[in-house]
Amino acid sequence: MASVGLLYVGAVLIVNGLMLLGRVDARAAAPMNLFVGALQVFTPTYLIVTSGGDPDTILSASGIYLFGFTYLYVGLNLLGGLDGTGLGWFSAFVAVCAVVFAGLNFGRLDDPAFGVIWLYWAVLWALFFLVLGLKREELTRFTGAVAIVAGVLTCAVPAFMLLTEVWQDNRQTSAIVLAVLLLLSLALYPRLRGPGVPAGPEPATELREGEPADQGAGASPPTTQVRGNVTEPQPTRQSTDAPTHRRR
Repeated sequence: MASVGLLYVGAVLIVNGLMLLGRVDARAAAPMNLFVGALQVFTPTYLIVTSGGDPDTILSASGIYLFGFTYLYVGLNLLGGLDGTGLGWFSAFVAVCAVVFAGLNFGRLDDPAFGVIWLYWAVLWALFFLVLGLKREELTRFTGAVAIVAGVLTCAVPAFMLLTEVWQDNRQTSAIVLAVLLLLSLALYPRLRGPGVPAGPEPATELREGEPADQGAGASPPTTQVRGNVTEPQPTRQSTDAPTHRRR
């Protein structure tokens, strides 16, 4: 059952990554986040209730809540147009927990492939923290690309391997292949540094009488603000102390 949820986590990570790259509108991404968030809260609850008290089952299921709450948080932020600071700091908590789960998979659960996957998730959620919590907007596009890679390599592919029962026999090989591919994906940073392109048309620039099209007297440069998992353009403000009449 957890592998089914993992498949749809891959889908929502791809959608959110495209949103950060400016390819998907923020409100259009909200329903998918809510659907997957609800699934990732129901799934671990069911697994824990039916575990019969098995500690390893409960341990494995407990990590799923981190994703469920993240996607519900994202969906509500996007629909409500809320500031992403709270989500950013929650992402920092998720990143720290992901490092712990990585260690547990390398050791207690004897699954090095998922140990590698949890480490990559720690990197991704740390990027969410930097972009949303600390407003490091120059990391937005890179974070979007990492989210897409995570959706494919750490969620969709392992989910299909689990569903077809080939994961158990290939954990060592999968760990090595994933480690190489995921490390290579981080090399995208120099090419993708910079804020994401907003999804949708940018607001038209208002011109003042007698001024060229590319310059407005007293106008401040446009800024961006992060809402949920996306940066949005803010309209250019005109200076209030500029003269309103000219001598002839």
